[in-house]
Amino acid sequence: MKNIRYILFLLAFKSFSQNEKKDTIKSVLIEEVVVTATRTERQLSSLPLPVQLITKAQIKQTGALKLNDILEEQTGLIIVPDFGGVLGIQMQGLDAQYTLILIDGVPLVGRSAGSLDLSRVTINNIKQIEIVKGASSSLYGSEALGGVINIITESPKNKKLTGELNSRIGTFFTTDNNLNFGFGINKLNINASINSFSTDGYDLEKTDNEKTVLPYRNLTSQLQLDYRFSDKSNLVVSNRYFNQNNDVETIVNNKNASGTTKTNEYNSHSRFFYNPNNNLSFVGEFYATQYYIKDDVRFNDTNTILYNDFFKENLLRPEIRISYKKRNTTYTSGFGYNFNNLERTYFEQKAVNNSYYGFLQYDYNLKEKINVLAGLRYDKNLAYASVLSPKLALNYQFSKQFSIQGSVGYGFKAPDLRQLFFNFENVGVGYIVLGYNVAPNRLTELESQGRIQNSLVSPNFFDNSLNPETSVGYNFGIKFNREKIKNSINIFYNEVKNLIDTRAIARLTNGQNIFSYSNIGSVFTQGLEFNSSVKITKNIEISSGYQYLIAKDNDVIQDIKDKKVFARDPITSQSFELKQSDYFGLFNRSKHTANFKYFLKIPNWKLYHNFRATYRSKYGLFDTNNNAILDNYDAFAKEYVIFDSSITKKIKEKFEIQFGIDNILNFTDTQNASNYAGRLTYCKVQYNF
Repeated sequence: MKNIRYILFLLAFKSFSQNEKKDTIKSVLIEEVVVTATRTERQLSSLPLPVQLITKAQIKQTGALKLNDILEEQTGLIIVPDFGGVLGIQMQGLDAQYTLILIDGVPLVGRSAGSLDLSRVTINNIKQIEIVKGASSSLYGSEALGGVINIITESPKNKKLTGELNSRIGTFFTTDNNLNFGFGINKLNINASINSFSTDGYDLEKTDNEKTVLPYRNLTSQLQLDYRFSDKSNLVVSNRYFNQNNDVETIVNNKNASGTTKTNEYNSHSRFFYNPNNNLSFVGEFYATQYYIKDDVRFNDTNTILYNDFFKENLLRPEIRISYKKRNTTYTSGFGYNFNNLERTYFEQKAVNNSYYGFLQYDYNLKEKINVLAGLRYDKNLAYASVLSPKLALNYQFSKQFSIQGSVGYGFKAPDLRQLFFNFENVGVGYIVLGYNVAPNRLTELESQGRIQNSLVSPNFFDNSLNPETSVGYNFGIKFNREKIKNSINIFYNEVKNLIDTRAIARLTNGQNIFSYSNIGSVFTQGLEFNSSVKITKNIEISSGYQYLIAKDNDVIQDIKDKKVFARDPITSQSFELKQSDYFGLFNRSKHTANFKYFLKIPNWKLYHNFRATYRSKYGLFDTNNNAILDNYDAFAKEYVIFDSSITKKIKEKFEIQFGIDNILNFTDTQNASNYAGRLTYCKVQYNF
């Protein structure tokens, strides 16, 4: 696909002066149907939960390449790179580790340190993205503590061959090539896609000898088959493969080192649908996935290994779901089993984390006025404490234009396998980090070797299982929709308890500590979200969104009340007692975020233009005055605004050309926002067939 962009350019300009017969980029009215919130098809407007839908047309107009590109423009979602550079999503002020990421309703794996890298998900064959905010463990179990993002891919549906071929080139020689197509043969429909991406990377800090982001390239392919046995049953089989190679160059102790990081991901997903009548439906699902990443970096002069790490996670999940409709009520139930294991550096052996679960849901509608949604799920696991997750939601429709909704849900995040089975000793420094489940035996071994000076925890510290982190989330919303205006307000409150954190459990004879994990403390996030869209004319539409957020640690609040927290005046160097108003909150949170979008189409010119803006207020990443909290006397990352724009021109019947500029004002912040590379320009050409 190397020369696709040049061929398409020539074809596009050759066809420029010819008449157009059909406009494929025009927006069409579709029923806004979502499946993530209830695991059954539901009209978006009737749901009692805060749900957001991103359509394929919206994705296409923005010119987004990866999942993180489109999510960062949505209200209440912030893309945050962790300290390893992995891009995760912060939702309602909750960390990336608390948001479950699904593709076609099944989870992605590969959280090496909590975050799931969103940049590895291409959006070239996405039909729509569904975002459910608030605790959703009653349906989805672990990691849905803060919410769920479900990426729904295109499904086979056409008998004749249809598809698209496009190529894009931009700043830093970033190239993206896509081929999507589908067709049908008798009872079989086929849909396939392939995406190749590469970039030379970029450097934000010119004073050092290392790039901020090194060159990398990846390939994503997906094949989906839909065989219809009859009007009542069909089988959908989908296979997805992802491969990425990153170049690595670094300097350690004035010595150059280089190597590669290789990533492979494979997903296989089969679904059998059987609907014996209009009231009853069965879904049998089988899902298998593997995520594998390996680093091999060596010193250039000696070829000796600097680090050679690996991470290999497998998940196998069968599940059965049954839905039964009776008048105004839908009953949904399901059960399944997770076969999960992980091999990685610093694990003595393969870690096994199997569990089974079952869930029930009651969905009641009364005269199109009231919708009651109640759910309950039970997760049983031998590696950590079992969890029961309830949820209750209500929607009241006063009129076609005005409705209110409220929900309360229980969420949980299971301890990850690193927190349970890690076994790491830093030979150079001398400290040890142990997972909760391996710590007792390892402590006994170290004790017999005479390496432990004294214990820092009680003898029964490891008697019970490590508990999952849990939350209770509340959402209350108001919607006001008219023909050309849509407005919504959602007020939310989340409290997360049993936070899992590291703590010293013993002191070694060399003076260093042994660390493990335990449940400590609680945090809360609260605020409101406002969304509005207005169709000014038939061809002009604007939308905007705003989130106000407060996110704080309950223990810090109590310590301030008890007069235990101090700060130092940067001018006088005098210590003083902090007030509640001095406490800013959790790290990497902004009190204010907002977005604005403007879409224009000029039918006579076959021209489409959009302008988007994303705002984030100040936030803190580091405790710069050394009192272990983020207060108003610390150093903060400054507020910023990102402006993006693109213009699309339809040429003849089958060609489109798009020009775009992302980050128009050339914003960069090496220390606090390394995911922004500065101003990016690009050109994309597409052929529809």
